[in-house]
Amino acid sequence: MNRPVSQPDLPCICARIRRTARRVSQIYDRHLEPYRLTIGQFGVLAQVRTGDAPSIGELAARMVMDPTTLTRTIRPLQQRGLVALAPDAADRRTRRLALTEAGLGALRQARPGWAAAQDEVRLALGEEASAALVTQLDGALSRLSL
Repeated sequence: MNRPVSQPDLPCICARIRRTARRVSQIYDRHLEPYRLTIGQFGVLAQVRTGDAPSIGELAARMVMDPTTLTRTIRPLQQRGLVALAPDAADRRTRRLALTEAGLGALRQARPGWAAAQDEVRLALGEEASAALVTQLDGALSRLSL
Protein backbone atom coordinates (compact mmCIF):
# COMPACT_ATOMS: atom_id res chain seq x y z
CA MET A 1 0.00 0.00 0.00
CA ASN A 2 1.34 3.44 -0.94
CA ARG A 3 1.63 6.03 1.79
CA PRO A 4 0.78 9.63 0.94
CA VAL A 5 3.85 11.74 0.27
CA SER A 6 2.45 14.65 2.24
CA GLN A 7 1.60 14.47 5.91
CA PRO A 8 -1.97 15.70 6.46
CA ASP A 9 -1.05 17.38 9.75
CA LEU A 10 1.77 19.41 8.17
CA PRO A 11 0.55 22.99 7.61
CA CYS A 12 0.59 24.24 4.03
CA ILE A 13 4.09 25.55 3.35
CA CYS A 14 2.98 27.61 0.36
CA ALA A 15 0.25 29.43 2.29
CA ARG A 16 2.69 30.40 5.03
CA ILE A 17 5.34 31.58 2.59
CA ARG A 18 2.80 33.63 0.65
CA ARG A 19 1.32 35.26 3.78
CA THR A 20 4.78 36.07 5.08
CA ALA A 21 5.84 37.45 1.70
CA ARG A 22 2.74 39.65 1.55
CA ARG A 23 3.40 41.00 5.06
CA VAL A 24 7.04 41.73 4.27
CA SER A 25 6.03 43.35 0.96
CA GLN A 26 3.55 45.57 2.83
CA ILE A 27 6.40 46.82 5.03
CA TYR A 28 8.64 47.57 2.05
CA ASP A 29 5.79 49.15 0.08
CA ARG A 30 4.97 51.44 3.04
CA HIS A 31 8.56 52.67 3.17
CA LEU A 32 8.82 53.07 -0.61
CA GLU A 33 5.46 54.81 -1.05
CA PRO A 34 6.92 58.33 -0.60
CA TYR A 35 9.12 57.57 -3.61
CA ARG A 36 6.13 56.41 -5.70
CA LEU A 37 7.53 52.89 -5.94
CA THR A 38 6.48 49.44 -4.81
CA ILE A 39 9.01 46.84 -3.72
CA GLY A 40 8.37 45.02 -7.01
CA GLN A 41 9.20 48.15 -9.00
CA PHE A 42 12.23 48.89 -6.82
CA GLY A 43 13.44 45.33 -7.45
CA VAL A 44 13.04 45.73 -11.20
CA LEU A 45 15.00 48.99 -11.16
CA ALA A 46 17.75 47.38 -9.08
CA GLN A 47 17.97 44.38 -11.42
CA VAL A 48 17.98 46.50 -14.59
CA ARG A 49 20.69 48.73 -13.08
CA THR A 50 23.21 45.91 -13.53
CA GLY A 51 23.68 47.31 -17.05
CA ASP A 52 23.38 44.08 -19.02
CA ALA A 53 20.16 45.25 -20.75
CA PRO A 54 18.14 42.10 -20.12
CA SER A 55 15.16 41.10 -22.21
CA ILE A 56 11.78 40.77 -20.49
CA GLY A 57 12.19 36.98 -20.53
CA GLU A 58 15.71 37.09 -19.10
CA LEU A 59 14.73 39.48 -16.34
CA ALA A 60 11.59 37.44 -15.54
CA ALA A 61 13.72 34.29 -15.20
CA ARG A 62 16.27 36.11 -13.01
CA MET A 63 13.50 37.44 -10.76
CA VAL A 64 11.55 34.14 -10.82
CA MET A 65 8.51 35.94 -12.24
CA ASP A 66 6.04 35.33 -15.02
CA PRO A 67 6.91 37.59 -18.01
CA THR A 68 3.33 38.92 -18.12
CA THR A 69 3.48 39.95 -14.46
CA LEU A 70 6.87 41.55 -15.04
CA THR A 71 5.48 43.50 -18.00
CA ARG A 72 2.67 44.85 -15.79
CA THR A 73 5.26 45.88 -13.19
CA ILE A 74 7.42 47.59 -15.82
CA ARG A 75 4.61 49.53 -17.52
CA PRO A 76 4.30 52.33 -14.89
CA LEU A 77 8.10 52.58 -14.70
CA GLN A 78 8.22 53.02 -18.44
CA GLN A 79 5.41 55.61 -18.35
CA ARG A 80 7.37 57.58 -15.74
CA GLY A 81 10.48 57.42 -17.92
CA LEU A 82 12.44 55.32 -15.40
CA VAL A 83 13.12 52.41 -17.75
CA ALA A 84 13.33 52.21 -21.51
CA LEU A 85 12.53 49.28 -23.77
CA ALA A 86 14.42 49.11 -27.05
CA PRO A 87 14.64 46.46 -29.75
CA ASP A 88 17.70 44.22 -29.57
CA ALA A 89 20.22 45.10 -32.30
CA ALA A 90 20.74 41.43 -33.18
CA ASP A 91 17.10 40.32 -32.93
CA ARG A 92 14.47 43.03 -33.51
CA ARG A 93 11.77 40.75 -32.01
CA THR A 94 13.47 40.95 -28.60
CA ARG A 95 13.11 44.09 -26.49
CA ARG A 96 15.88 45.04 -24.07
CA LEU A 97 15.41 46.94 -20.81
CA ALA A 98 17.65 49.79 -19.75
CA LEU A 99 17.58 52.11 -16.77
CA THR A 100 17.25 55.77 -17.74
CA GLU A 101 19.01 58.59 -15.89
CA ALA A 102 15.66 59.35 -14.22
CA GLY A 103 15.41 55.69 -13.23
CA LEU A 104 18.88 55.69 -11.73
CA GLY A 105 17.95 58.86 -9.81
CA ALA A 106 14.69 57.32 -8.57
CA LEU A 107 16.54 54.20 -7.45
CA ARG A 108 19.11 56.28 -5.56
CA GLN A 109 16.42 58.45 -3.97
CA ALA A 110 14.38 55.43 -2.84
CA ARG A 111 17.36 53.60 -1.34
CA PRO A 112 16.80 55.10 2.15
CA GLY A 113 13.18 53.86 2.08
CA TRP A 114 14.35 50.39 1.14
CA ALA A 115 17.01 50.50 3.88
CA ALA A 116 14.39 51.57 6.45
CA ALA A 117 12.21 48.60 5.44
CA GLN A 118 15.21 46.27 5.70
CA ASP A 119 15.91 47.62 9.19
CA GLU A 120 12.27 47.22 10.27
CA VAL A 121 12.13 43.59 9.15
CA ARG A 122 15.55 42.77 10.61
CA LEU A 123 14.62 44.39 13.92
CA ALA A 124 11.32 42.47 14.06
CA LEU A 125 13.01 39.15 13.29
CA GLY A 126 16.31 39.72 15.04
CA GLU A 127 19.74 39.68 13.42
CA GLU A 128 20.41 35.97 13.87
CA ALA A 129 16.98 34.91 12.63
CA SER A 130 17.22 37.32 9.67
CA ALA A 131 20.55 35.85 8.59
CA ALA A 132 19.25 32.31 9.05
CA LEU A 133 16.09 33.13 7.07
CA VAL A 134 18.10 34.50 4.15
CA THR A 135 20.25 31.36 4.14
CA GLN A 136 17.18 29.11 4.33
CA LEU A 137 15.36 30.97 1.56
CA ASP A 138 18.40 30.97 -0.75
CA GLY A 139 18.86 27.24 -0.15
CA ALA A 140 15.17 26.53 -0.71
CA LEU A 141 15.12 28.49 -3.97
CA SER A 142 18.21 26.62 -5.17
CA ARG A 143 16.74 23.21 -4.31
CA LEU A 144 13.35 24.06 -5.81
CA SER A 145 14.69 25.49 -9.09
CA LEU A 146 13.42 23.81 -12.21
